[in-house]
Amino acid sequence: MALLEVKQDVRDAAVVVSVGGEVDSGTVTKLQPHLDAALEAAGGHPTKLLVVELGAVTYFGSAGLNAVLDCYEQGSVAGVSVRLVAANPEVVRPIEVTRLDKVIRPYRSVADAVEG
Repeated sequence: MALLEVKQDVRDAAVVVSVGGEVDSGTVTKLQPHLDAALEAAGGHPTKLLVVELGAVTYFGSAGLNAVLDCYEQGSVAGVSVRLVAANPEVVRPIEVTRLDKVIRPYRSVADAVEG
């Protein structure tokens, strides 16, 4: 199992959380506090934009899907736009299979997500 790595970067255009490794039921408890903190930071950011970048994720299970959906829903309530970046099949395929892409459309790059 690959370790989960999460980094937060506050940029001029958005708060960006970059995730790498495996996101599953065993690692989601490490991811969730990072998403919560990033959502809070984005709430105080002038753009009110949180970008969750999943390009380095090697496995994305249902726990990851639920964590991202929960973050998106919390963002909606808080007035923060949450956008997903994923072009890798390990992430895009589960999103498409569950039809989560109808709710959160994955962008191909952080720049694309910022532009919206």
